[in-house]
Amino acid sequence: MTEEPRFPEVSVVVPLFNEEESISLLQTELSAALKNFDYEIVFVDDGSGDCTADRIERKMNVRLIRFEKNAGQSAAIYAGVMAARGATLVLIDGDLQNDPADIPRLLAEIARGADLVCGYRAQRRDTRVKRLTSRIANAVRSRFTKDGVRDTGCTLKAMRHECVSALVPFKGMHRFIPALVKGAGFGLVEIPVNHRLRRFGRSKYGLGNRALRATIDMFGVRWLLSRRLNYKIRES
Repeated sequence: MTEEPRFPEVSVVVPLFNEEESISLLQTELSAALKNFDYEIVFVDDGSGDCTADRIERKMNVRLIRFEKNAGQSAAIYAGVMAARGATLVLIDGDLQNDPADIPRLLAEIARGADLVCGYRAQRRDTRVKRLTSRIANAVRSRFTKDGVRDTGCTLKAMRHECVSALVPFKGMHRFIPALVKGAGFGLVEIPVNHRLRRFGRSKYGLGNRALRATIDMFGVRWLLSRRLNYKIRES
């Protein structure tokens, strides 16, 4: 017989790229943070070249999606949310800098009526250059897209499953989740979250020419939001 799919209360989506040193501890911390919830974890291995996938402890509530090759953080997040079955979705990085202990606080905001809850790193544990460039980029992006979010680079978020319909799959999408969701008419709030020092390795999704790409994406998202269909069905 074919096993019926589970539809848990919460789905946690975790993009992974060469995180073999972090994954066991992350899985332990997620289990502790979600002990009072019916949940699943959807790990998305973004073409890792190490043993990340092998280090994941397989359980009934753990699912794994594996890319053939590295496709980027946006692709990993999009594949994860499309596969997630929970009524509420949580996004969290796989490098342990986001703190799973913050997840219940995000879920509490959803329970209070928010559609999307964005964490912002009140005290970032990154280099000075990275903090400065991120602050400038966030200010420009927020003003241009009118999402009102101070730290879109923080992956830690929670959203109602209905918000997935607002997402558009493109490279760089993960930076504009608040703009896309808010532009579709959903409500969002921000809360401060813990940000931890990187314990293993180095940043897998580096700066590169990210500023140029993000600027181009910003114009594209602004255009998309200006052209979004907006209608309501009249009740008969």
